[in-house]
Amino acid sequence: MIELRLHYAVPYINSLGVLNLRANRNRLKFMIEDRYTMNGLADKFQTLKVSLGEYTADGLVVAFSGGVDSGFLLWAAEEARREFGGKVIALTTNSESMPKHDREDVDRFISRIGVEHVWKKSSETEDTDYLKNDSLRCYYCKSELFTIARQVAAENGCKRIAYGYSASDTSDVRPGHKAALENDILYPLATHELTKSEIRELMRMNGFDLHDKPSSPCLSSRIMRGVQITKRDLRNVDELEDILREGGMNIFRLRVHEISDKHFLRLETAPDEMMLALQLRDKLTAEAKNRGYIWVTLDLVGYRTGGGTVE
Repeated sequence: MIELRLHYAVPYINSLGVLNLRANRNRLKFMIEDRYTMNGLADKFQTLKVSLGEYTADGLVVAFSGGVDSGFLLWAAEEARREFGGKVIALTTNSESMPKHDREDVDRFISRIGVEHVWKKSSETEDTDYLKNDSLRCYYCKSELFTIARQVAAENGCKRIAYGYSASDTSDVRPGHKAALENDILYPLATHELTKSEIRELMRMNGFDLHDKPSSPCLSSRIMRGVQITKRDLRNVDELEDILREGGMNIFRLRVHEISDKHFLRLETAPDEMMLALQLRDKLTAEAKNRGYIWVTLDLVGYRTGGGTVE
């Protein structure tokens, strides 16, 4: 049942002092729709929290990458711990494949919610299977993550581990999820059918800046499939993308290609940011060439997920 308070029905008076009933009706309609949406998501969140409370009672480690989905899961788990008791530990693994701005986002979010948190060094960039960058790269990465998570759980008396796989992820091919299944890792967001858009909305409604953070996969996703991953390329991409970010760009990827043993860069960005990319052209190309890339191209198709696997 939707509850309407009296002040929602106050007539709207425009700047000329004229009663605007149509605007008032539209305003009231949107408020009803927002309240309905909020109530539905609030029920979903409460169900998730109750479920998580069963795991926090025995100790729960949550893998937190600094992204929206894992951040939401971590916050929900901490809320469950506060309501139902137990223990929650946030785990973030750090390696050359983690963007610098994600590390900063991790620190800010942890400070905001006040959960117990540990950083651990991960070694996927020492794994030759990972470095060859085939279709199983994410499987090797998640296998490393969950190995570390099991160690952290054992050291802290926690029985379960969870990560931020959502209902929206179930439609994609996710080799990393195979590693989760092999390691008995929980994925409560998908289990409770929470989509990425619902997760972002719940974060927004509760005042978290993270709600509108663009998707931020690891830096290795910038290296085109089949191109050998090197720590040098990972560092270069991280620092070159900072030029774009500091220049005001929001949605983009800088992909590393290889041709005749030479590397070049392909920039994907949202169509409405292409003019901004051109304004940053001189600075970006000069720095890229200083680092040995033979050229930088702008992809007119624009940004799309999975661009690192485009044939």
